[in-house]
Amino acid sequence: MMNMIKFDPFRELRTLNDEMNKLFNIVPAADRGEFARGSWSPNVDIFEDQDRLIVEAELPGMKREDFEISVENNVLTLKGERRFEKKTEGDNYHRVERSYGSFTRQFTLPQTVTAEGATAEFENGVLRVALPKREETKARKIEITATETSTPKTIEAESKSANA
Repeated sequence: MMNMIKFDPFRELRTLNDEMNKLFNIVPAADRGEFARGSWSPNVDIFEDQDRLIVEAELPGMKREDFEISVENNVLTLKGERRFEKKTEGDNYHRVERSYGSFTRQFTLPQTVTAEGATAEFENGVLRVALPKREETKARKIEITATETSTPKTIEAESKSANA
């Protein structure tokens, strides 16, 4: 008599995950009986307009004192911590999907921007850092002056004589 074994397409992935956890001595949060803490990083958009480079980071549920920003050696660093705050001792959480813990995000800035004159605003969980472009790198419109030119007939006459 032959036993049937149900095919599990994710068995190898789970085995690999278990082996990696053993290798790094990591115990999954569910096994520790704790809420997931650890690596998370805020989502960031980086874009520019004519005068500035703008970095916007989502920091939901955080307060201004929970993070800091700095620029050193042309690297913008955003670091902080989002803490899990249990409301009361009687709370019984059934599911916690939001991530908590410390984070650090670093971005190498282009040489076209400067930290001097940078501004930062924090509103509705969104941090917006604006870094001005250096004056020497801003696009400038160059005025074109007209000089006296030949008429098209003269050009045609010159090109006909050149072909002859």
